[in-house]
Amino acid sequence: MAYIDFVSSLHKATTRDYIGRVNSDDKAECARIAKEYGYDYWDGDRKYGYGGYRYDGRWRSVAQKLADYYHLKPGQKVLDVGCGMAHLLYELTQIVPGLQVCGIDVSQYALEHAKEEVRDRLQYGQAQELPFSDDEFDLVISLATLHNLKVYDLKRAVQEIERVSKGNSYIMVESFRNDREEVNMLYWQLTCASYYAVDEWEWLFREWGYGGDYSFIFFE
Repeated sequence: MAYIDFVSSLHKATTRDYIGRVNSDDKAECARIAKEYGYDYWDGDRKYGYGGYRYDGRWRSVAQKLADYYHLKPGQKVLDVGCGMAHLLYELTQIVPGLQVCGIDVSQYALEHAKEEVRDRLQYGQAQELPFSDDEFDLVISLATLHNLKVYDLKRAVQEIERVSKGNSYIMVESFRNDREEVNMLYWQLTCASYYAVDEWEWLFREWGYGGDYSFIFFE
């Protein structure tokens, strides 16, 4: 199990008004709507989520880092747990032609509006009940997804990722290292159900037998 950061440079490129987020609207109502993972979350007002999630190539750098680090090759299989609109999976297919990709997500809206080139390789499903065989994938990734699960489902999801992976996996979740980051995270988040500091996440990963790689994004 190793800490490897593929994503934070992309995360830090977005400017966030934490106080504005929590004061401008009914945060609880915004969170309720966001957790439906429908139009409002993806393409509606920013207060409900992404504020418009359209392909712009930003995930290419992350895909390149993943392909290089895990030495991905044509014919290998990659699963994205919580793939959303599958922009990252699409970029992986462009960087490694012949790579077999598969995505799973709980948002029907995201799946229906996913990148057309990989849409037929996506399916609806829960992270805690992956409909795949043991050791089926050469790499399993899950970015900014598992923190949306309550702890009992989170445990199952982590163990499911371990089960379907041949050995390589990468999980990225939201976390905090100090009081300011914890408060900012609480102000900003809409869907998070598992709030853990870095040492708590690492302890849980070890307790649940996770042997893959991981990283965090912080709200600084």
